[in-house]
Amino acid sequence: MNPTLTAADWLALLTHFMSLSLLAVGGVVSTAPDMHRYLVDGKHWLSDGQFASSIALAQAAPGPNLLFVALLGWNVGINAAGGVGSGASAWASGAFGVALTMVGIMLPSTTLTFAAARWGQQNRELRAVRAFKQGLAPIVVALLLATGWILAAGHGSSLQHGPLWLLTALSALLVWRTRLHLLWLLAAGGLLGWLGWV
Repeated sequence: MNPTLTAADWLALLTHFMSLSLLAVGGVVSTAPDMHRYLVDGKHWLSDGQFASSIALAQAAPGPNLLFVALLGWNVGINAAGGVGSGASAWASGAFGVALTMVGIMLPSTTLTFAAARWGQQNRELRAVRAFKQGLAPIVVALLLATGWILAAGHGSSLQHGPLWLLTALSALLVWRTRLHLLWLLAAGGLLGWLGWV
């Protein structure tokens, strides 16, 4: 696979990743289907195997979840230069692809987060900002509970495993009312699971 990328193609790659950055509410991996649609199906800059390998390798490696974006950019750059056998120009093109995709995926969301956090801090005494923060807390808790419910139901344990729900409620109460570190609770849950009690 040896696509030829023009300056307009590189710019389109940057702007596409910039737009995905603002849509990555559930993390960057939630935009992977659109990345596949764009890079593999639409532009044919990557093969299915390269796309899947990039995500698998990045998820297996320690580090941030978004490492696969760097690998996608690397593979696009390497392919644009004619493959790994093209020597130094392929490495330079791969590095350019990494820089472009990483800047594209990080700059908009980081800038927006910084600006919103700074504005919120400067205006923290405004009634609307305080109301927003206080109103957001129960929404976040409800979303976390809904996520837990969906994950539990996906494993067939929605309501039929009372001990798991009791353990969850007890853990939540301990986190809320004590200063017990979460790792102790995780260790206790792992031990109970290993013993087969839950």
